[in-house]
Amino acid sequence: MSTGRKRVVLGITGSAAAFKGVMLASLLRKEGLDVDAVPTGAACEFVTPTQLACVTGRPVHTGLFTPQPSDAIPHISLTDGCALLVVAPATADFMAKAACGLADDLLSSIFLACDAPVVMAPAMNGRMWANAATRASVSTLRERGVLFAGPVAGMLACGTAGEGRLMEPEDILSICLRALEG
Repeated sequence: MSTGRKRVVLGITGSAAAFKGVMLASLLRKEGLDVDAVPTGAACEFVTPTQLACVTGRPVHTGLFTPQPSDAIPHISLTDGCALLVVAPATADFMAKAACGLADDLLSSIFLACDAPVVMAPAMNGRMWANAATRASVSTLRERGVLFAGPVAGMLACGTAGEGRLMEPEDILSICLRALEG
């Protein structure tokens, strides 16, 4: 389904902020971009593939091994012609996997196969964000060219305040649009 428009792959990981990933999908589409949503299994505990399909107007990709024989290798076909990979929210777990080169699900496999710019928008508890392991993952990913959108300080899902809150979708969109220009 090629429209001739730029295509973004939007990964959504298992965070209480996953609903903002759905909002970002809507904003990206309003900018005239095609959006292929790739929620992880944990993300599907917070948002549904049906919800994402309604917002993107496209099929949603949830598994590394697809039942469609026409797309036997989705982590490759989804990165073909991809202009940008965005992971919003990006959990500490996903960033650690990405920094280590682990690819045990569709989104982490897409990350390894993607040669387009990557934007990650972290979201987690402030103590998790401050943890040395998370900081090392972020440092490694930055060294490899990953752009970061946040996190920001504010109220967190656990009821505490601190750094670790997902940026607002409009702010993530701005960073995505700049990455697409570059």
